[in-house]
Amino acid sequence: MRAPVKLRLASSNLGKLVEYRVLAAAAAPSLRVELEALPGFDELPAFEENAPTFAENAAGKALHYSRLRDGMVFADDSGLVVPALGGAPGVHSARYAGPQATNAQRIEKLLGEMRSKTGNERAAYFVCAIALAEKGRAIAVVADRVYGEVLESPRGAGGFGYDPVFYFPALKKTFAELSAEEKNQFSHRGRAFRRLLGALSRML
Repeated sequence: MRAPVKLRLASSNLGKLVEYRVLAAAAAPSLRVELEALPGFDELPAFEENAPTFAENAAGKALHYSRLRDGMVFADDSGLVVPALGGAPGVHSARYAGPQATNAQRIEKLLGEMRSKTGNERAAYFVCAIALAEKGRAIAVVADRVYGEVLESPRGAGGFGYDPVFYFPALKKTFAELSAEEKNQFSHRGRAFRRLLGALSRML
């Protein structure tokens, strides 16, 4: 049997690591993947995420940290895109209401900007880009998205970020109302990670 592929996540978000481990277990029975947090991540020089696209931010982050630690390193960048707002919050999703803002404050700002929008103007999509690198060399960059719309008020107690106002028509729920299994199946992060595992399977 093939030895497990070891991937290191360049993030201090342990919740994200748990989510990726669940996705790895569910998505790739033929490719065994072991995921761990990048050792000493918080002690390493930080990467400034200031590129104009999700893919560039993810790739820059993976390349940066793969030069500082051994092994295959992966990093992601994700966010909400609202075409009627010129693509905002976009790559600034996490900093949309300021660097120290809470999820509730980001949602409040978004709903304020969307107050006059109706019908198709409320269309939105989540994007996730994931990059994999080793020793400063890019191995793969993948991305995927999921389409929905922005509600006028939050619904649901799960998820994080903009999940409570992102309505997913296929299941008639917001992302904050989805079960963990539903979110893993349909989310932008789940879709992008399955693309990464598919790319890895073809390489190995």
